Amino acid sequence: MIKLLIGAVVAAFIVIVGFLILDPELETKQPETAEVISSSQSGKYSIEGEVNKTGTFSFNDTPTMDDLISAAGGLTSNADERAYFTTYELTAGKTYYIASYYESSDLCGNGTIQKANINTDDAETLAEINGISKTIATSIVSYRLEKGDYKCLEDLLDVYGIGNATYRKIRNYVILHE
Repeated sequence: MIKLLIGAVVAAFIVIVGFLILDPELETKQPETAEVISSSQSGKYSIEGEVNKTGTFSFNDTPTMDDLISAAGGLTSNADERAYFTTYELTAGKTYYIASYYESSDLCGNGTIQKANINTDDAETLAEINGISKTIATSIVSYRLEKGDYKCLEDLLDVYGIGNATYRKIRNYVILHE
């Protein structure tokens, strides 16, 4: 009886492994990650969000956002192209985020996220975003008036009152251009 039970367990294991080899899509699909290292370690740039391969990439020269997106295998169909500038030259050591266009909980993919433009909207409009208080909205506008337009979403981390937690909470709800 024990030999029969052990045989059944082994057979079930072999069948499961066989199915995974024949159809690897049966596994839970996680976002791909990649790290590309060049020979001259001049600068590492990370990207996450709506790209095909999140990860850290090295470039010999200063890359643009478009270069980093290309290295990451391109954008997903849910990427919001209003949340980055393709020609923006990146800073080494930073992680850049590509925001979502649609709500991740929307199964049909037609419920767009209501967003505010951090380069043009006033403090009242920005304060309508969950996670941005009136004080932070005023700081966002003040920073823009003092330093000029935001060039990437990560510039929000330089605004007084916005730390990593607030940034992560609001980054899908703001854009840089129409």
